[in-house]
Parts: sequence; structure tokens; C-alpha cells
Amino acid sequence: MKPETAAQPASPSTQPACDVLVIGGGPAGSTVSTLLARRGHDVVLVEKDQHPRFHIGESLLPANLPLFDELGVGEQVRAIGMMKWGAEFESPWHAHQQAFTFAEAWNKEQPHAYQVRRSEFDEILLRNAERAGVRVFEQCRLEQLDLEATPERAAATARHATLGALDFQPHFVIDASGRDTFLSNRFQIKHKNPRHSSLAVYGHFAGAQRNSGQTAGNITIFWFDHGWFWFIPLPDDITSVGMVAWPYFMKTRGGRSLEQFLHDGIAMAPKLAERLAGARLVNTVEATGNFSYTSERNHGRNYAMIGDAYAFIDPVFSSGVWLAMQGGVAAAEAVDTCLRQPSHGAAALRRFDKVMRHGPREFSWLIYRMTNPVMRDLLMAPRNPLRVKEALLSLLAGDIYGRTPIWGSLAVFKLIYYASSVARPRTALRAWRQRRFNIRSVDSTAGAA
Repeated sequence: MKPETAAQPASPSTQPACDVLVIGGGPAGSTVSTLLARRGHDVVLVEKDQHPRFHIGESLLPANLPLFDELGVGEQVRAIGMMKWGAEFESPWHAHQQAFTFAEAWNKEQPHAYQVRRSEFDEILLRNAERAGVRVFEQCRLEQLDLEATPERAAATARHATLGALDFQPHFVIDASGRDTFLSNRFQIKHKNPRHSSLAVYGHFAGAQRNSGQTAGNITIFWFDHGWFWFIPLPDDITSVGMVAWPYFMKTRGGRSLEQFLHDGIAMAPKLAERLAGARLVNTVEATGNFSYTSERNHGRNYAMIGDAYAFIDPVFSSGVWLAMQGGVAAAEAVDTCLRQPSHGAAALRRFDKVMRHGPREFSWLIYRMTNPVMRDLLMAPRNPLRVKEALLSLLAGDIYGRTPIWGSLAVFKLIYYASSVARPRTALRAWRQRRFNIRSVDSTAGAA
């Protein structure tokens, strides 16, 4: 079947039946659609926006790169990307900067990643899905979905900007709707993460001061009293800067504009302010609330949720795109089994569930402790007994799904953290109390609007 383009979408009225309906054209949706179409399935993808469109989450991980090549977009991503050889941490409680390079990870074969404009990156993935035979409908919002319309098929109605109402009858539905969390909201199973709560305010700057040489594309994390900032260099002298803060801090915004609130926050991180001296905003500052959440489940008999549609964790380690695309890989394997070997479908979905929970769990242990002074001290003075630093860098590189034997060393790192906390009981107690204060429930919706 000839793939459709955004300019001339074909109406599905004469062929509403399909094997799989994918909701959302971000990295997760495009990945799973491409892989399923290559396996011979008839895939329809509906995307509410028109690509290219703005999105945050511009920092990729080394583990992404083999998948880009598998999808056939490796050269295109390289063409739009800025080389990222590592990550740097700036702390107001330490006199030095600490850099981590991916080349020091356990697996030395993936020493770099890329920083990309998501508008360009996401469009590359979506057009690749079209070339694979996916029927893509942009500016098309799903309005109704009955997963139990018949014993064999669901029934869905979407609203297209020019074609009007479109009906689809898929065997299987994959929710890759991102933070819209279509199915999770529908089922009322989405919950704020009880162990982590944060909000983000962000914009793009031109003229920011960058590192020189090979480290020019490194992401930098700046801690400050109320959370942390990301500093992501992009091509063409654009830098993505975002402030991730605890909800109570967002309540202090008052009547300030988001732009002024971001600038005032930057002033609280002097080393970041130095990097942005003379820089100028080139887009409208935006904010995202309810930053960390999870859903009670990620699949049912004829549906699955992947990427941010299932869960979202604090992006301090740039894990979002990798977890989304890996979820797409796992979903393609499970859904293909469900469609071809229905008797094996339940087992395939259990394997999918295990993959979906694995990534957020492994990243979250570190994320929950990122602002703890004991953890900050360990990260700002890394050592490598029993290869713990190499294992930690492998985690930060996204190397958590293969056979790299990092888990014993990561367990040692956790023991070092707990032993350091016991050795500093007053610091640990103050940090525990502060964290309880930080993640308490605060109605900060107005502050992020």
C-alpha cells in the first residue's frame, strides 16, 4: 500500500479496518508503527499536530544510536544532530565542575550521542514510518474509542482537519499520545508520582556561552536551591534551557510572566547566568506541570501504552526519547505476537510489561536522590571501585536493556550511597525532611499556566 503524505491524506472510509491503530506521532508512535509495518501489518497512525512541531526533550543517549540505524534513519539524525560526548554537573555547593564522558562507560563502543531539535528529529521518524507503509493522518485527533466494539476489533473515530470524521476498526490499539495520556486518562489510572513531583519552565536561547572543542555539545545540569536546570546546546547557536523545580517554588511565581519567572530562576544559578549573559530568547517560554506520573497498568487484551502515554519521569538524565523508542520496540514484538499467535499473546504482553517497568525503575532510583547532598557529593567526586563509575555511566548512556553486566556494580554503588548516608546521619535526616517538604502535594496548576 502506498504511504500517505500530510499534504494529501487518503480517506480510510473505504478501508476502515486495520491491524493496528497508533495514537500519536512522536518517537514512540513512529518507532512502533515502522517496525509493525515492516512485519507486514496494516498500521494507521493518527497525530493531532502537523509536523514539524516544537517539543522539548532534545538530548539523546548513546543507546539510541543502534536503533536509529535499525530504523534506517541513522544518517538523517547525524545530519541534524550536535555531537554529545558526555554530561556535566555544576553545583553551587562545590567549587568545581564534574564531567562524565560516555567513553568511560562499561561498553566503550558507544562513546557519544546527539542533541537534536525535536521538531526535526520527530519529523524524520514520522516520515520514515510513512515510507515503511504506515497510513499517517496528521492534524487528526482521536475523539472516540470503544475497545470492546466486537470480539475481534475496536472501533475508533477521529476528527481530521480537512477530511472530517474518520472511522477505524483496528485489531489492536497502541497509545503513544505522550503527555496527553489518552487511555490512562480514559481509564482514570494516571497518578502523580508519589515519590517525585516537579514542574518545568523552558525556552530556547541564542548566543549562550558554550564549551570549546569536543565538549561544545555536552549537556550541563545546574543544581540550585529549588531544583535543577538543563542546558542543551543545539545546532545553529540555539541552546535549550529549562528549569525543573519543586511545586512549592512554582507557587512563588505570583503575577510574573513565565519569561520573567525563568529569568529570575536563572539568576539563582550564578554559573548558568554566566553562560547566558548576553543570550536572548528566541521563542515563547512555556511550562509543563504534573511533570512526573505513572499509570497503574500499560496494557490490556487489545491495547498497550508506551512512552509518556504510560509514565513520565524527571528528565534529568535525558532518558525520555530512549525509553519511548525502546517501548516502541517492545510493543512491536508483543503486538506482532498477539496478531499472529493469539494463544501466545498474554505471555508476550507480560514480557512487554516487564520491559516497560524496567527502564523507569532503574533511572528513578537515581532521580529520586539527585538533590540529596550525599548523592551530590558522590556524583561530584566519582570513583570506580568494582567498576561502579563505569556502571553508572552505562546507566546514564541508556545501556540497560542488553547484556552489559552492570547490575552488580550498580548494587555496590547503592550500598556506597546508603553507607555514606549512615555515616552522615544529620545530613541524611535533613535531606529526608527536605525531600518530604519538596514532594508534598501542592496545587501548582495556576503557577505553571
